[in-house]
Amino acid sequence: MKRLDTPISDNIVHKLEIGDKIEIYGRVLTGRDAALPRLVKSIRNGHNIVDLEGSVIMHTAVSAAGISPTTSNKEEIEESIPYLAKSGVKIHIGKGALGKSTVEALDRYNSLFAVTPPAAALLTSKVVSRKVLAFEEEGMEAIYSLEVRGLPCIVAVAHGKTIY
Repeated sequence: MKRLDTPISDNIVHKLEIGDKIEIYGRVLTGRDAALPRLVKSIRNGHNIVDLEGSVIMHTAVSAAGISPTTSNKEEIEESIPYLAKSGVKIHIGKGALGKSTVEALDRYNSLFAVTPPAAALLTSKVVSRKVLAFEEEGMEAIYSLEVRGLPCIVAVAHGKTIY
């Protein structure tokens, strides 16, 4: 198990390979179908409401029941991945196979995709604190900042290769 502390550097991304087991410590952003397209739109319009450089973003909602990954190849989410990677996101966490053009974009922007078990109790136990950063009106689908300790993942896409 490799420990990764946020923010994530390009050097760390270069060292990781598909199949690597990682644990993330520090700040993890969240977003899914409702908020991620809005985040991309705000960045394109010159409004950097969230610092993405070296960040990790998990495709999940945040509720009283906890967190668990949503399917990352849903159109609203997968279309945001290349742009967010270009904007500084180094690790995208979710579940499911990504399309070839997304895998290529991750490689181009030196970013990774990692999967995590859809076990809400396990993942939620790793969250130390949470705070809404943007789009509060989206409720549990808002952009949150989570402080995590040991969020488990497996690198699923790295350097143009995929486990799928």
